[in-house]
Amino acid sequence: MANSYFQFKRFTIHHDKCAMKVGTDAVLLGAWANTDQCKNILDIGTGTGIIALMLAQRSQAEIDAIDIDAEACIQAKENVASSEFAERVKVMQISCSEFARRNSSLKKYDLIVSNPPYFINSLKCPDNKRTVARHTDSLLLSDLVEDACSLLSPTGRIALVLPYERLDEVEELAAANHLQIQRQTDVIPVPGAMPKRLLVELSAPQNNIKKRNTLTIEEARHQYTPEYIALSKDFYLKM
Repeated sequence: MANSYFQFKRFTIHHDKCAMKVGTDAVLLGAWANTDQCKNILDIGTGTGIIALMLAQRSQAEIDAIDIDAEACIQAKENVASSEFAERVKVMQISCSEFARRNSSLKKYDLIVSNPPYFINSLKCPDNKRTVARHTDSLLLSDLVEDACSLLSPTGRIALVLPYERLDEVEELAAANHLQIQRQTDVIPVPGAMPKRLLVELSAPQNNIKKRNTLTIEEARHQYTPEYIALSKDFYLKM
């Protein structure tokens, strides 16, 4: 049986109550998102709270973490409460659209992050909680970007991790919401493979220069590349 928790260097993530367990996508986004000069951060679809806690470790920001799933919020609250960052991370059970409706005129965020559901056409899991966590039925990417825009400060950023094949969609959504891709990292599992994941940062147009690079995770099975180690070493125990 898999462990019911994942031990990081400065906090522990229990994930027995959550449909989606600790995975590479969340670690990638939590380590990659730009936290420079961030005072307020929003994590949409927080799940276990892993990304919120990673960002708390990397900044001094106040962090709001929201999720529609009740048990995920219970778990995230427990994980946050047992961490050294408890005073700066607030977990709330609420949908993205409702949170935007209530808060868009009250509070703006310097960084909004999300590891959103993304399996659009795949066969749905019989476990309804896992279905909600993994499929776009409950949170369309278009709605996520639109709601995030309403909550973003004038110089704020939206950072997402997505399947690579959704790049065209992200570019279209950015243009439709008067945003620009400022940073893009194409994530490759092993040398020679096609990109599987996309790390992307959106913000209001600043210039026409997009910072784009690639990140290869493993040289061989369980042999991580120097660049992945550099990105994640502050979190993984054995990096």
